Amino acid sequence: MVARHFALALLAAFLYATAAAQSGNAMLDKATAQSAAISPPLSPELRGDIFMARRDYRAAIDAYGLAPSTDAVVRNKVGIAYHQMNDLESARKAYQQALKIRPGYAEAMNNMGAVYYARKSYRRAISWYEKALKQDADSTRAASYYMNLGTAWFARKNFAKGMENYQIAVKLDPEVLEHHGSFGQILEERSIAERASYHYHIARLYAKQGRNELALQYLRKALEEGYKDKKELAKEPDFAAMRDLPEFKELLTLEPRVL
Repeated sequence: MVARHFALALLAAFLYATAAAQSGNAMLDKATAQSAAISPPLSPELRGDIFMARRDYRAAIDAYGLAPSTDAVVRNKVGIAYHQMNDLESARKAYQQALKIRPGYAEAMNNMGAVYYARKSYRRAISWYEKALKQDADSTRAASYYMNLGTAWFARKNFAKGMENYQIAVKLDPEVLEHHGSFGQILEERSIAERASYHYHIARLYAKQGRNELALQYLRKALEEGYKDKKELAKEPDFAAMRDLPEFKELLTLEPRVL
């Protein structure tokens, strides 16, 4: 008799727990439905941005494709997605579409320059960067345009013009040389043929700013990449304030393994 009452009590407890769980699940489902009703669905652009952040560029292109074709910002982002996939022709066409919608769109002009830079058409790259700067020459965003312009001049071995534009870039954004832009603006890869000279000039730029740690870092890179004129390095006025530093003296004596 006691065993029977105990079994009935267990059954009652189980049925109560099951009913409570079902009730809880029903409440959770209701709350989820209410939340979905309150939260608007993601726009195609925002969905594309999420895929871009995940580096799923194909999915980003598909998502952006659902946005209005008259949106210049989205067309530019489509171009960047193709650019990241190294499909330069599709990227160029998308940037061109963005510029047809918004002729003065500086970011799309900058990105057109990046396409031609990647194709090693440095003259055309310079032309597009200059067009971007005519539209937007003074903002923090313009720092990347000046840096890209300087990089293109470096690629053409015009180090004076390269340095000139880098100085403006660093004035607008002191960290522009140390970071890459977001996918809203393409920055050049530093694939310059004479990388040793490039890094030597960047070291000069940082030395002039008194940023000795970065100057030493780029000097070491220059030496590792084959920079050989240590006499010029020792006499360079931009390094005058660094000459007594033990690290600088050490670099003059080292024979780094060329990478």
